[in-house]
Amino acid sequence: MTAVESTNELELTVNHRIAASRERVFGAWLSPQMLAQFMRPCDGEGMEARVENDPVVGGRFSIVMKLDSGKEVPHAGTYLEIDPHSRLAFTWGSPHSLDDSVVTIDFTAVDSRTTEIALRQVKFASEQARDGHIAGWTQILGKLSAILA
Repeated sequence: MTAVESTNELELTVNHRIAASRERVFGAWLSPQMLAQFMRPCDGEGMEARVENDPVVGGRFSIVMKLDSGKEVPHAGTYLEIDPHSRLAFTWGSPHSLDDSVVTIDFTAVDSRTTEIALRQVKFASEQARDGHIAGWTQILGKLSAILA
């Protein structure tokens, strides 16, 4: 994973390898049931996510992460690009990112049973917010990997 600061714009990249086909990994990102299982960066008995999703270009999604403390953290966005099994791009609105933050995920088949994910997010309110997202995305990708294994 890397963190880059360029021209007053904070961004991050998180890479992760998952032992599942590119089709399965890509499909998980569009399924509300799957998103609810892995879009939870923290583990705990009270941790859950509510998901609404319209996975078409211009469609919106909403993910409300409920923390162990009971606090709810809303996330929402609009799909900008859906290139089946290859790339997703969407806006990302959360309390810790700027309104015009964008997440791009590239899916590369290493072989028929392994997928390399490169997740890039741009625009954060602060270095602390960016660093928190690096940790969050890393945990989320690890959770997705465990679910698909």
